[in-house]
Amino acid sequence: MQDSKEILQHKGGESGLGVRISSDDNHHLTEKEYQLLLRPHRMRFFFLVFVQTGSLTYTVDMNKMDVSDNQLLFVLPNQIFTPPASAPSDSRYFKMGFDEKTLALLPETFAFLMTPDAGQKVQFDPEQGTRLVTIFQTLNKLLYSTAQVAPEIILAHLNVLLTEINCTYATSRPNLRAGNAKWSKYIAFKLAVENNLSAENSVQEVAQQLAVSTNRLYGIVKGFSGLSPKEFMIHRLMTEAGRRLRYSGTSVKEVAYELGFNDPDYFSRLFKKNTGRSISEFLSEK
Repeated sequence: MQDSKEILQHKGGESGLGVRISSDDNHHLTEKEYQLLLRPHRMRFFFLVFVQTGSLTYTVDMNKMDVSDNQLLFVLPNQIFTPPASAPSDSRYFKMGFDEKTLALLPETFAFLMTPDAGQKVQFDPEQGTRLVTIFQTLNKLLYSTAQVAPEIILAHLNVLLTEINCTYATSRPNLRAGNAKWSKYIAFKLAVENNLSAENSVQEVAQQLAVSTNRLYGIVKGFSGLSPKEFMIHRLMTEAGRRLRYSGTSVKEVAYELGFNDPDYFSRLFKKNTGRSISEFLSEK
């Protein structure tokens, strides 16, 4: 499977930040980078695409997503991502990638980057879309300016961009607030699961790590995701299993062992129960 990590190694401008931006009229990519991105690859950074006019279709974790007028799609690290081979000539768009180190330098916490289960597309009205275009254009000029630009200036504009997206995203999701204690604990739960992605990880261990009771953890996770903590953990494991089965060329038995399952047959049954398809049926799909 291809890895997108090297795309941010050649950073725009002299800021030293892990940020790249491109648009319909300037890709700022080498031919090697462009060809890499055309194949399915595991994302190693955050990625945004905002379509001002037109329509683009991306594949994220094997799900096709259409992005059209004044819509933004965001993709998170570790998701399997495939862009369209080409874009319609009348499409106007901006694309941006930034790494976790850059995100950590910002003063805010952004709910939309933490809760993709609430949807990975954001719809903006025309006025909001115009503001986004202005910010993208400004960042594009700053990143590729021939004059040296202080990293703090770039970070300030990136913070404004992500705040604009976050506010619109949270408008229809009032429980996704950084100041919400339950939301903060839910994010901590997700990170704990992500950092120990294994069938050997238990709800009791995660609850102990987060210093909450299993009953309280159940209420928090169920409230935000609609799943119990155990269901959430299994769903996340099966999502990762699907990624590896389809794109890594690893056998079913090897994937089972990599994800902490001692019995490959049980792993196969759990995959079918969770996805509604056997592994062979899943792999036969285009």
